[in-house]
Amino acid sequence: MLPIQLGVPVDPQQYLPAVVSAVATVVLFLVAFGVIYLVGRSVLTRVVRNGLRHRGFEESLVGLAVSTTVVVTAVAAVALAATIAGFGVVLSAFAILGGALALAVGFAAQDLIANFVAGVFIIQDEPFTGGDWIEWDGNEAVVRDVQLRVTKLDTFDNELVTVPNSDLANAAVVNNVANDRRRVSVDFGIGYDDDVEQARAAILEEAAAIEGVLADPEPAAPVTQLGDSAVVLQGRCWIDPAETGFGGVRAQFVEAVKERFDAEGIDMPYPTTEVAGGLEVTNVDGGAGATGD
Repeated sequence: MLPIQLGVPVDPQQYLPAVVSAVATVVLFLVAFGVIYLVGRSVLTRVVRNGLRHRGFEESLVGLAVSTTVVVTAVAAVALAATIAGFGVVLSAFAILGGALALAVGFAAQDLIANFVAGVFIIQDEPFTGGDWIEWDGNEAVVRDVQLRVTKLDTFDNELVTVPNSDLANAAVVNNVANDRRRVSVDFGIGYDDDVEQARAAILEEAAAIEGVLADPEPAAPVTQLGDSAVVLQGRCWIDPAETGFGGVRAQFVEAVKERFDAEGIDMPYPTTEVAGGLEVTNVDGGAGATGD
């Protein structure tokens, strides 16, 4: 039975050592945590920031790394301070609980983590940046903004598309404006009775007359295919994609050559190919069709 129940007076002095010990332990924990955290944060953040900047990392990644370092330093300071203060049992329970929570969060957020990691690599490697025209998995759009989790793009119909970074990191991405020159290629079909050299001269002159087409490399128009009903010449010219739009040049190229062929009486039949079950038309816009670069 308790002393108070036996009528024995309680002496507060007997609890004083335990209270003092508890207070001393808490104070030791707080002092150890403060010293470890402040010193560790000051040293580690400076090392991380200077090291990443020295290696040319983006400021957004540097800031993220510094913030992560502060959090890790705080967790480590808690663990070390608890060990110094003698909170071994509490620390063990905290470690077990933290490990279980980390495992659960890892499974639940694996897609988020994958997008985050992909975003870090995209920002650092810069396969594309804001304003670039890219193509991936049959899609194409202009990059508006690259974030850590997603990339925002504008389609040519002015629609906003938000793509997870892991999709772009795992796809073959074509950056149409990454280099300072890009070739515009268009197939032009002429009849077998038409003069190839006359058609080639017309194609070259019309290509050179388009604003934005570079003089070096010069436009070219080699014969690339002998279709069932047409000889195909591929008109080629070069542009600086940072200064001149690909689509606009191609449209002008097709229209100018079509008008020139009509004026000079050059036939533009459809180049066709025999396939099982009928005819497959390979170019259907007046004998001129785009081909890959």
